[in-house]
Amino acid sequence: MNAYPKEAKSNLTKLAAWIHDRNLPFLISSIGMIVMLLWAGSYKMTAPGAEGIVPLVSNSPLIWWHFELFGPYIGSDIIGLTEITAAILIIAGYVIPKAGIIGGLIVALMFFITSTMVIATPSAIISVPGIHGMRYMSFLGLFLFKDVISLGVSLNLISYFGQKAILSENLGDRPEKAPIRDECLS
Repeated sequence: MNAYPKEAKSNLTKLAAWIHDRNLPFLISSIGMIVMLLWAGSYKMTAPGAEGIVPLVSNSPLIWWHFELFGPYIGSDIIGLTEITAAILIIAGYVIPKAGIIGGLIVALMFFITSTMVIATPSAIISVPGIHGMRYMSFLGLFLFKDVISLGVSLNLISYFGQKAILSENLGDRPEKAPIRDECLS
């Protein structure tokens, strides 16, 4: 079912329909996620990248044990390789949608875990000087909070690739295989 009727009337709705028809939300968010994962994953495989995430992982309520088990350098390499693997699976998802689902699931789990660090990392949420009880996110907190948005993007990727995979499965059941149309995914 197409989310937009064929004839948008106002310039505002025409713009929204144009964006929808070109699938820009998916393209920008998926390409952005791929670039971020490749870049961050590669950086985590360097000494400064490994040392930079030690305080975050060490204070995580879910993966605090990771560096104790593997050490900071091997542990950071594992995290980096996981990010790079997820990016490759998302890229493969353009052709093999189930690979994109797996990549999205890895990323969703990863960003769920890092989202919990906002509450657990010291100095992520700090007091407002002079106003008792008022708190806000520091730059570190805002850096971590972007992972909540990335969690939403990863769930969107799972949904998109899931719809593509379902269409592929259903077309495989029919003798007349029609091409997958993006408008069916809306």
